[in-house]
Amino acid sequence: MYDLGDIVEMKKPHACQTNRWEIIRMGMDIKMRCENCRHIVMMPRKEFDKKIKRVLVKKGD
Repeated sequence: MYDLGDIVEMKKPHACQTNRWEIIRMGMDIKMRCENCRHIVMMPRKEFDKKIKRVLVKKGD
């Protein structure tokens, strides 16, 4: 699965055409930051679970 600090890929790209996001907060909601434009988005975990494609980089790597 995913954890705090991981880099994830979502199913749809961001408006800046990048699809890499860093998870910066976890709880009932997931807060993530775009790796390209640094925009921050927060969404419910249930919605995040539907939209995530895969984990690209684990925090420990």
